Amino acid sequence: MTTQTSSTHPSPVRLSAQDLSHQHRDNRITVIDVREPMEYVAGHIPGSHNIPLSRLGSASLPEGPLVLVCQSGKRSEKGLAELLRRGHPHRLADLEGGMGAWQQAGLPINRRKGAPLPLMRQVQIAAGSLVLLGVILSQTVAPGWIWLAGFVGAGLTFAGISGFCGMARLLAVMPWNQVRV
Repeated sequence: MTTQTSSTHPSPVRLSAQDLSHQHRDNRITVIDVREPMEYVAGHIPGSHNIPLSRLGSASLPEGPLVLVCQSGKRSEKGLAELLRRGHPHRLADLEGGMGAWQQAGLPINRRKGAPLPLMRQVQIAAGSLVLLGVILSQTVAPGWIWLAGFVGAGLTFAGISGFCGMARLLAVMPWNQVRV
């Protein structure tokens, strides 16, 4: 966990899903969800605020103790580091295990009706469809279509190695994924 260098503010802590639930229910803490709006509307902690990690550094934050939440804990940890660099004056924490831990604990989640599928599921559907299409076309139309399957496979391999998924970036800007929180 990132530690704070200043001795005037306590170091950020990791809260379990149960601890966060109790503190949030008692209004002792504000929950900031740092995921993208599309992820947020698909399922979030009731009463949480959506401030994507990319806007956290310039956002006006509520007063008082904050808990940052993301899907797995990686983005919330980056957000904590950013707030510490900015000298955030209040107690900071993040949810250990992210939304996965929250869901596993059986705690409530708000979902917007009609929210788009999670982006990684969209990538899986698109990539799988393109590979299948390439194989079918290579057998029925022309053998060269097999390169479509190879291209998609190479793209997925690159995404896994580099952490950059061009297909996910492309799908994220599609009209059906543009949501307002």
